[in-house]
Amino acid sequence: MNQTDTSAEIRQAKARFGIVGNAPSLLEAVQRALRVAPIDLSVLITGESGTGKEFFPQIIHQYGSRKHSKYIAVNCGAIPEGTIDSELFGHEKGAFTGAVASRKGYFEEADGGTIFLDEVAELPLTTQARLLRVLESGEFIKVGSSTVQKTNIRIVAATNVDMKRAIETGKFREDLYYRLSTVLINVPALRDRGSDILLLMRKFAADFAEKYRMPAVSFDDNAQRALMHYSWPGNVRQLKNVIEQIALFEAGNEVTADMLKGYIPEGATVFTPVLPADGAHSYGAERELLFNMIFRMRNEIDSLRATIETLENKGRPTTFNEAVPVEDLHVPHSLVKYSPVRDIIGEAAPVSLSLEPSSSDTGKTLEDTERETIMRALERNEGRRKATAAELNISERTLYRKIKEYGLE
Repeated sequence: MNQTDTSAEIRQAKARFGIVGNAPSLLEAVQRALRVAPIDLSVLITGESGTGKEFFPQIIHQYGSRKHSKYIAVNCGAIPEGTIDSELFGHEKGAFTGAVASRKGYFEEADGGTIFLDEVAELPLTTQARLLRVLESGEFIKVGSSTVQKTNIRIVAATNVDMKRAIETGKFREDLYYRLSTVLINVPALRDRGSDILLLMRKFAADFAEKYRMPAVSFDDNAQRALMHYSWPGNVRQLKNVIEQIALFEAGNEVTADMLKGYIPEGATVFTPVLPADGAHSYGAERELLFNMIFRMRNEIDSLRATIETLENKGRPTTFNEAVPVEDLHVPHSLVKYSPVRDIIGEAAPVSLSLEPSSSDTGKTLEDTERETIMRALERNEGRRKATAAELNISERTLYRKIKEYGLE
């Protein structure tokens, strides 16, 4: 299959299943699903909650040889532990209180087709052992029975759990993980999909305007920037919910950044810059952003030193090792920890600034300054890279690259 054919098939799959977006990581996930579909292997789909993992088992089923057989989706986290074995494998009459008749389980019902196990990490360990047997031999036993039955199914599983962590803590069987993850597909978080956020925003706004038969909403530039920079912890599901509320209550209006305050959940204040997803990734914009920030910080630190000297001259001794209340200083805006979208919206938060000793910049190269800035930010955030990236206003990917480049690991 050449690249042109692959691209055409990806576009067809996106249109068929209503997948919106052009981020390279999303297209790669779709492509992997299409490639593994004709091959009868088990697949594990990973990704945060709300990213749209449920689309990928459907792609695998519909583009595979089992497309004319049954497709059953099971939410393992929604079934009580006491009944999960009966739901999956069936039970015989009298197997337990309330079992007034024999019942087929999902593995028997889906024979010849595909079964999608969502939230597979929520399965009890005893059920995991039964599932491992199905994967290895295609055999299972109904609850309350001693007869071994055979099933011919394809299993696609999904989880938002860190599986390696679950294995380490004894919550998930390592042998089952390796059987399930013959092929891994990772669905990217919305915050990593760049301008896909705006594409989804426009689609949802149009869909809900049609659904509620109301005039469509529009978003001004500041509102679009706010949506782009919000971290979307609930991913596409959260964005859809927010746009639905806006479409209902702001019908026909142009939505501003200030208006978004009523729809972004209170307390959800972690915003991170999102880079555009336009094909091959370029670090030029990130590099320029980081260098400009460093030069600006150097000038503003000089300004802070001058302010502190003024305070000392007024009889208020201050050392570089103590925390200086922001209200006592004319703190340059870019040195205060802040959330980009909250600044756009106009909501401020109490902050404090801790000053550290700094040697003369004479003779330092730009790389030296950049390395020192990153090192100090890591120290301030106790090594937490996500928080450090947010403080420096760069992506985590860039921070990881810089940490490796400067030997700060």
